[in-house]
Amino acid sequence: MAEERDERAAAVRGLTGRCPHCGKGRLFKGYLAIVQECEACGEPLGLYRAADGPAFFTMTIMLLLLIPMIGFTWAIYRPDPVTLLIVVGVAMTLLTLVILRLVKGAFVGYLWAKHEQDRGA
Repeated sequence: MAEERDERAAAVRGLTGRCPHCGKGRLFKGYLAIVQECEACGEPLGLYRAADGPAFFTMTIMLLLLIPMIGFTWAIYRPDPVTLLIVVGVAMTLLTLVILRLVKGAFVGYLWAKHEQDRGA
């Protein structure tokens, strides 16, 4: 039987971009690529494939933010439609890029806590 792992701690460590096992090593190499193994503890992190899960959760979060963002921007500033499109488009793009990395880290941490490794085809 595999040891019990704390899901919340692993997800929070992943959210901060740290190894879900030790919390010291980096989880990412570059923007979204997961390191093959932790530099601090040697945990094989490359086996935990997040696939489309982080993208799905990021899209859901961003769509829930889109309606209030458009509504408040329109109600408070009353910009012309093209300005609104540009401002909201840039804001949504930047938020998506930030949130995607956070969600992927938390997702990989949760997969690690549940022992959900990629077993291959």
